[in-house]
Order: sequence, then structure tokens, then C-alpha cells
Amino acid sequence: MQKITPNLWFNGQAEEAARFYASLFPGASVGTVARFDEASAAASGMPEGSVLTVPFQLAGQDFLALNGGPQFKFTPATSFFVTLGSEREVDALWKGLSEGGGVLMPLQRYDWSDRYGWLHDRYGLTWQLSLGEAEQTIVPSLLFVGEQHGKAEAALRRYVEVFEEVFGDSRLEGVLHYGPGEEAPGTVKHAQFRLAGHTFTAMDSGLDHGFTFTEAVSFIVHCETQAEIDALWERLSAHPEAEGCGWLKDAFGVSWQVVPAALPEWLADRERSERVMAAMLPMKKLDIGVLERA
Repeated sequence: MQKITPNLWFNGQAEEAARFYASLFPGASVGTVARFDEASAAASGMPEGSVLTVPFQLAGQDFLALNGGPQFKFTPATSFFVTLGSEREVDALWKGLSEGGGVLMPLQRYDWSDRYGWLHDRYGLTWQLSLGEAEQTIVPSLLFVGEQHGKAEAALRRYVEVFEEVFGDSRLEGVLHYGPGEEAPGTVKHAQFRLAGHTFTAMDSGLDHGFTFTEAVSFIVHCETQAEIDALWERLSAHPEAEGCGWLKDAFGVSWQVVPAALPEWLADRERSERVMAAMLPMKKLDIGVLERA
């Protein structure tokens, strides 16, 4: 299991979206669908028996699709950067993802790539596609705009500090700043960092974008011990009103889910799932001991 899994929030389209993405990536897979039980349906207002979550994997990257309702929408503040080894692969994936979507930056040659483009797909999720080579094919990319503009470097340094302390294998791999005559000199033009073995990128933009981070994309952190959950919760959570059922929002507006590593296994079994879900729903920070007993 990956230590960090992106969670994508949909309004009733989780299974459809997971299967759509899997159809576009060679070797992709879709896992077992979990459904709302009585307790989770009552808490969420979703129909009992409808699709709750769908795990899927693209290019070795685990994702979880969640049906959470209409509250949150995807924005370009969080996108997924896909590096592919040939123009044919770039063009094919661009064609598939762009169907029913829209273009943010045209697919063409840029200073940083012989073939690059940025788009949103039919569900609103944004992707950056680029020709090149990379150890991790799909990389979450964070864009700090609006009230968060100028905070990218502080955020990534904080994340690296926290994840290195709790899990190790976390480091800042490089920061390029805007220079004189460029947009907001001194802010982050591009940065790459590693959290618990997973690569992320980040950048600032001072343009008037009209969007920011939302809970539509969150990052699930799978913890082996209560000490790991406690440490992440204490160091990351900055908005008490956003806490619930293992979810938190940090000081930079990014959402995380801090959960026991065994939670997917517990929720995969219907009988255990109902007990675990009933125990988990009233919690803010999750208590492994209580959930294990459930």
C-alpha cells in the first residue's frame, strides 16, 4: 500500500470516473466498490447501497474515488502531472482526457517541454501532460493562488519537515524562484519535493485565477500507529471547523485524511464495515484502538 493516496470527490460519478480513467492508462485497474451502509447513508444523506468509494490504480499510482455529493468541485489548484515517454502516448492520453473537457494550456512545445498541455477532463479534474522521463509517472501538483499566493515554499518546507519526522524519506528536491522582471520575483516558479517516498510539485501564481484548493482533492495518509496519526494531526490541522472523520485542512488550505493503514481492509468486509463506520463517523481525529475494537 502507498503511504499517500489521492482522494477524488465526485457527485455520484465515482465508479464511472474510475473506469473512465482506467480505460485510458495501459495496465490500469479498478478495485472493489464499497457502498453506503445504513450508518454512512444516514450521516451523508446518500442513498443506502449506492457507491461510496472505488479504488483504482493508474501507472502505478493508487487513487480513491469517493461519492461525497455536490459540495466540493475540482479546481486547477490541484492537478496531476503525467510524464510520458513518447509523443504518441502524450497525444493519445490528451485525446482521451480532453473528450468532454476543456483546455487550460494548449498541447504544444514550450520552453520546459517539447510537448506539454494542461486540461480539465469531463469531471472537472485537471491534468498536465508532458513528454519526458520521470521515476514517478503521475505526480500531484499544487498551485498556490489567491490568498495562498506566495506561500508555496513555506508549505512544502512544512510538509517535508512533518513527514520526515513521522515517516522519513521526505525531502526538498529543488526550488526555482521567479526572477527579476518575472511574475512576483522570489516566489516559487517550480518546486519538487518528496513526502514519505512520494513526489509532489508546487508553484505560486499571482494571477487572478478565481479558484483555490478545495476538499474535492485530498490526500489520504495511511498510518500504522496512533502515534503517527496524533503527530500528523497535531502538526497539520489548522481549521477545527473542517475536522471530521479523519479529515483535516492545513494552514495552506490543502486537505488531508489521516487514517489507520488497516482501514481499507476493515471497510472491505460488509459486516465489519458497518461497525467500523458507525464508530468512525462521530470522530474527528481517528482512534485506532476504538476502531480495532469495533
